[in-house]
Amino acid sequence: MMRQLIFAITLLITLVVFTWTAIRIIRFFRLTKPAFPVRNFGRRLIVMMSVAFGQTKIFRRPVLGLFHALVFWGFCVILLGSIEMVIDGLFGTEKALKVLGVLHDIIMASGDLFALLVAISIMIFLSRRLFIHVSRFQGIEMKHRNHADAIIALSLILLLMVSLLGMNAAYVTYNHLSGNEMHGIYPIGLVMSSFFAGIIPSTLKIIYEVCWWTHILLIFIFANILPYSKHFHVFMSVPNVFLSRLDPLGKLPNMDNVTREVRLMMNPETAFVAPVTDTPVERFGVKDVEDVSWKNYLDSLSCTQCGRCTSVCPANITGKRLSPRKIIMDVRARMKEKGPGLIRKGKDYDDTKSLLRDYITEEELWACTTCNACAKECPININHPTIIVDMRRYLVMEEGSAPGELKAVFSTIENNGAPWQYSPEDRLLWAKDLEMKVHSH
Repeated sequence: MMRQLIFAITLLITLVVFTWTAIRIIRFFRLTKPAFPVRNFGRRLIVMMSVAFGQTKIFRRPVLGLFHALVFWGFCVILLGSIEMVIDGLFGTEKALKVLGVLHDIIMASGDLFALLVAISIMIFLSRRLFIHVSRFQGIEMKHRNHADAIIALSLILLLMVSLLGMNAAYVTYNHLSGNEMHGIYPIGLVMSSFFAGIIPSTLKIIYEVCWWTHILLIFIFANILPYSKHFHVFMSVPNVFLSRLDPLGKLPNMDNVTREVRLMMNPETAFVAPVTDTPVERFGVKDVEDVSWKNYLDSLSCTQCGRCTSVCPANITGKRLSPRKIIMDVRARMKEKGPGLIRKGKDYDDTKSLLRDYITEEELWACTTCNACAKECPININHPTIIVDMRRYLVMEEGSAPGELKAVFSTIENNGAPWQYSPEDRLLWAKDLEMKVHSH
């Protein structure tokens, strides 16, 4: 009974802390702007199953992709075993899901096998982080805390797998020596049981309990660390893929406020109607974090900081300052900085800083060619160019700020109705003296 009470208190604390974090993040979402209507659920489900669960984009790099996929699939399978542990902890049962029969055996065997595969994968990832200089893990946005964050999260995952393997091995050995019925199949635990040869059953029971508590407490700790870590994508990647933009990558969304005004002007019934003066003025584009859409903010929370986007960016490759990863990371960092003030003091709160210029420079924004290589490569379907273009829209439409070459184009469009620096009447002069042969039929 005491064991159940301690577990219940621990679970309650975990849920309270996680709920507090979730509410805080939801309040940040409420500060953002609308994005697009979420429709086509069937198509979204297909995309989610392919990209998120099938890990199709990850497999563009087959070897590392396989290891990453094993970690993801392992988490999905081991999650079922963790649910059983929570039930056992609350009600004092042992292997509560054993009523599933053969299905329980499959779940336990898969979890045992994946625990080893995940542990091997994580050791490879840690080795790459610690001993190999991987260029896409570097960059001006990747500070020491980002690398430490990755190492801490990977280490916790490794400890989770080691404690699970130890728990299964002790369970197999204990039941074998005690003659008790064993629920589930544990192929790796059976092999590892040789490590516990010669240990008496009472000691094995203690080892099992230590591993059991270590594993479940690490899960609780990990769940509450994730929202403050780059590994928040463990929770957010699947929803982010489900809520992907379904438009072709090259299609940039129109600005609703501009589209609305143009339609009013093009409508003979409303073109000459006096504007409504009490309507609040909407900002064109994105200047600060309260101007981004909910999808932009969801992207920033889901970002794995893997650097695949930046590694294929032609602007970054040619030495320009643009890093698509940095743009997304800056949105999350800026919301973390300004969000609490906006919640406390309202939308008029101003801390004299902004996402534009204090975090992201004009040079970075204008370096983007909107080629969408970053969005195509992103393993969780983040669309980087949309927010980059929205920030450029703010610069042009609110501040009239743009590179000189673009200003010249804007000027000629305004004066001549085209980007060329001559009158529309002169556009066909190039064909004046051309001899055209007319073929009779």
